[in-house]
Amino acid sequence: MSLLMSRRLPDSVMTAAEARFDVTCRPTTQPMDHAECVAALRDHNLILPSLGDKFTADAFAEAGPPKAKVLANFGVGYNHIDVDAARAAGVVVSNTPGAVTDATADIAMTLILMTARRAGEGERMLRAGAWDGWHPTQMLGMHFSGKTVCIIGMGRIGQAIARRCHFGFGCRIVYVNRSPKSVDFPAEQLPMKTALMGADVVVLATPGGPDTHHLMGADEFAGMKPSAIFINISRGDVVDEASLVAALGARRIAGAGLDVYEFEPVIPSELKAMEHVTLLPHLGTAALDVREDMGRMALENVIAVAEGRAAPNAV
Repeated sequence: MSLLMSRRLPDSVMTAAEARFDVTCRPTTQPMDHAECVAALRDHNLILPSLGDKFTADAFAEAGPPKAKVLANFGVGYNHIDVDAARAAGVVVSNTPGAVTDATADIAMTLILMTARRAGEGERMLRAGAWDGWHPTQMLGMHFSGKTVCIIGMGRIGQAIARRCHFGFGCRIVYVNRSPKSVDFPAEQLPMKTALMGADVVVLATPGGPDTHHLMGADEFAGMKPSAIFINISRGDVVDEASLVAALGARRIAGAGLDVYEFEPVIPSELKAMEHVTLLPHLGTAALDVREDMGRMALENVIAVAEGRAAPNAV
């Protein structure tokens, strides 16, 4: 059976895929465009897409009855795939939950600590030759231990971040979620407005999609403490990026740490110029063993559908 892999995965995953299927791998690291998505649905039995490959309702409509049986997404977020359109066309959509949880939580902690302690700003100063030695009031930031952390989206990743904050740093955890969660650490569910008002650090960990588009906007940033920092490791369009830029520019919040962006890879020049913002290039799962785990999980979904079984991680 023919398998299209939208971008090259780690060597061990490619070898495993090529041992089972007739593999076509695109030679670019850029997302598939509309025409490529239409052609993929028409020409391949199985598709392993990843972030930014937009299998829209229009793509399904243009493709007609698809040859493809599965879109086995490489990643936990699948808001770039119209799941309803896929189901209507008889195409299974799957993802890779679990494999990404700890790595993404680790990046959230990296962003929290870098932003709170001004680590990026300090490194830039040092590399520029502008550091003239230690003194008592230089580069004073936020001491993170014991602070109140608001987690927006208390799924697997949100809980993993909360555990690190509570057990590692003695933080008080409050969270915003559509439903209550039973967790193994103290955590209080609050309405969004109340949670934002009292938090020192706000971490956005929700899925992407229409239900969460621009969940964080001007009103939400205005509701945060001026001393608070904002962290996003979810999806870029969950944030109204223009409102975030405005809040940071006016110092309505103290800083931000971002691994995802509304229009990535395009980053607003205003954000790049701000010293109180930590910017990472979507590193959430960027570790070899994690990407191998994700690839194997995606491939397990492909194999299951190819063999006429249910995908283990169908969405």
